[in-house]
Amino acid sequence: MVRSGFPRLAAGLACLWALLAQPAQAQPEADVDLALVIAVDISFSMDTDEQALQREGFAQAFRSKPVHDAIRGGMLGRVAVTYMEWAGSPDQKVIVPWTILDNSESLMAFADRIAATPLRRAQRTSISSAIDFSVKLLQESGVNAARQVIDISGDGPNNQGRLVLEARDEALAKGIVINGLPIMLRQPGYLDIPDLDIYYRDCVIGGQGSFTVPVRERDQFVEAIKTKILLEVANLVPETLRIDRVQSPPRTNCMAGEMQWRDRWSN
Repeated sequence: MVRSGFPRLAAGLACLWALLAQPAQAQPEADVDLALVIAVDISFSMDTDEQALQREGFAQAFRSKPVHDAIRGGMLGRVAVTYMEWAGSPDQKVIVPWTILDNSESLMAFADRIAATPLRRAQRTSISSAIDFSVKLLQESGVNAARQVIDISGDGPNNQGRLVLEARDEALAKGIVINGLPIMLRQPGYLDIPDLDIYYRDCVIGGQGSFTVPVRERDQFVEAIKTKILLEVANLVPETLRIDRVQSPPRTNCMAGEMQWRDRWSN
């Protein structure tokens, strides 16, 4: 009687091992209203006070009731967001990985993770590499998004890596929108340009409804970031509408940063 159960037990174990050996089924992609990459400049041109203000602005944005309401007001009521920092062409780091935000608890936790990460700084400024890295993050997000947006903040022009126009145009060809937060708190120095907002407008941002929110005063910094996140989540644009362009020639020199860096080392 006991022995007669062995064949059935062996057969059952064989079936179990066969099931365990099968590859795991891929999880279906989550549907979201927006996949947003927040790409934050941490180059040495950003002093620690500016970095702290920048962190505070993003943390406060995701804690704010208007942003919570805007997410809930979307077609699906959820967005996916990741927060990354960048400097030169080899330096991009994800600080908070892709996170689905669909309630107050998830938003508060996301804000806390931004605020809790130690500040760091790194060399050079490669907006083009930040865009390329952000595009890769969007491709690997694991979500099915109605909109894909890269939110680039920085205080200087591209001075390393490939041309920013090349990276931008490849991202736009994939249907990605790029918005900008040009930070203009200091008098332009030897590696800065005086009209960074125009540089961002002509060389960095693009896509249907894209826009910039320039920051010129420290007391505007936090509110500007909160406003920008709210506009992106709610799929709104400022009064000065930025629409998809027939690529007309830029009104500013999109190689200004590269030329400054070259001139610095040739003198």
